[in-house]
Amino acid sequence: MPIFSQPCVLGGDGLRVAVKDTIDIEQLPTRCGSRALEDATPASQHADVVAAVLQSECQIVGKTNLHELAYGMTGLNHWSGTPINYRYPDLIPGGSSSGSAVAVAAAKADFSLGTDTGGSIRVPAACCGVYGFKPTFARLSRRGVMPAQSSLDCVGVFADSAEMLIKAMQAVETGFTTAKLPDAIELGMVEVTADERVHTCVLELLQRAEKSAPITFNSISLASFDDALAAGMTLINAETWHACGHLLDTGKVGSDVAVRLANAAQTTDQQVAEAEAVREQFTRQVDEALRSVTALVLPTLPTFPMTLADAQAGKTDLMISALSRPFNLSGHPALSIPLQSQDHRPVGLQLIGRKGDDELLCELARYLSEFIPNQNNNYVEY
Repeated sequence: MPIFSQPCVLGGDGLRVAVKDTIDIEQLPTRCGSRALEDATPASQHADVVAAVLQSECQIVGKTNLHELAYGMTGLNHWSGTPINYRYPDLIPGGSSSGSAVAVAAAKADFSLGTDTGGSIRVPAACCGVYGFKPTFARLSRRGVMPAQSSLDCVGVFADSAEMLIKAMQAVETGFTTAKLPDAIELGMVEVTADERVHTCVLELLQRAEKSAPITFNSISLASFDDALAAGMTLINAETWHACGHLLDTGKVGSDVAVRLANAAQTTDQQVAEAEAVREQFTRQVDEALRSVTALVLPTLPTFPMTLADAQAGKTDLMISALSRPFNLSGHPALSIPLQSQDHRPVGLQLIGRKGDDELLCELARYLSEFIPNQNNNYVEY
């Protein structure tokens, strides 16, 4: 189970932390899961989030594997190794922060650091049956994180409980506090296209909570949701080409990522301008929707994760991020809660909060987790 690309022991004797290998740790190279960076120079200083973790007396236990250059959603990596989905080993671990999700699921770390540009924390969290949180854009420093420049990417955390997720945020951000929920919680269920079994799993949890708690939920429409997905794809392509396109010249980029990078090179300035216009429009719609509800709710994944065998055979599924990517475009905090279907497959419930309301969103996740039934982690053969 190649979770770690670079095992290490660093820091105090507190919570154990795994770090995605797009985040600098002093004296270790940041290889981003790519053979094109196998000779990278060791980092000269810690990324800000790593420095914060160490100041909190946490112990870093290693750098984790990922989908190469953080530019893929299956989490597979034929060069540095694919972390096997600990709880659902027949399924993909999800990408790009696959190793960070698996490290938590396998109890190799109390929490882990990942990055999320288009669902890269929430997707593997849902695939692996753990919690994953993308904070408000720019809430956590990205200094020392690859890519150096991004209008989408956020550093965030994985944990195996909502309580640990809050502890993780307190470790990486001085001043992150606990929040008090309102007396009446109203959730807006975003109208999206998803597998009926996934929808049912999410709905059952909300109905269970509604019977026992001051919670109500109603449908809500975001008119530009599909446009926001396309715009997010345009911008990640443009920004990843800018950051990593030169690596194609090495001839060492894996074939799946190399094809995506070559296609990304065709992104035009006009397409970027149109995507930015969608960003502005969609952000307004999300802000408006959140004025009347405590949080938005929708599935994290539109369907169940594909099998590992299908992914190893070359199948891809960028639409696995269809319900997470729009909120990278808008910059709102987003959190995935792990659920499980009746046939023991992973489902994620995604919460979206107001910008800056990260503490409230984490507390809401903790509250809703009380209504998740005890589940075993049996998996089915596909």
